[in-house]
Amino acid sequence: MDKEQFWKLIDEARAQEPAGADGDAVARRASALLAVLPVAEITATQQVLWDLLGESYRGPLWAAAHLVNGGCSDDGFDYFRGWLILQGREAFERAVADPDTLATLPQIRAAAPTGCELECERALALAWDAHRARTGADLPAGAFTISYPALDPAWAFDFDDTAELSRRLPALARLYGMSG
Repeated sequence: MDKEQFWKLIDEARAQEPAGADGDAVARRASALLAVLPVAEITATQQVLWDLLGESYRGPLWAAAHLVNGGCSDDGFDYFRGWLILQGREAFERAVADPDTLATLPQIRAAAPTGCELECERALALAWDAHRARTGADLPAGAFTISYPALDPAWAFDFDDTAELSRRLPALARLYGMSG
């Protein structure tokens, strides 16, 4: 399993779920699709997933997740990035490069008026669930590693500072009715 294959898996899972399906449904579908692959590919998927989590471990994206979800703990940021991965490669890469582009995603636009949190813890367990379904066992110890980069100190501000969030993420701030 490599990144290209991973993104194809996510696309296929999304295509098999009805439009507007929640992250858990897409994650369950992706796990089911993954479970029919060879065990080595299932295991390798966990490393691809954690590599993507490492790539998306960025202060600007964390600020956006905080704004979108009305707060964002360490775990909450993991779950938000899990949800973001399930939106597909294009949405993921755009948001990592420029988190303010999240304001263009239909799911974000639909969630903004209601304050619905966008997160998916189950996305982080795609390979675990598939491996258990296929083998009855957990992933082998040491099957993956995670390496998070240092967060950009320029984004080390209080994410509850609505004026600063509005300045740095103007499209999202407008969508969520913030004014600096």
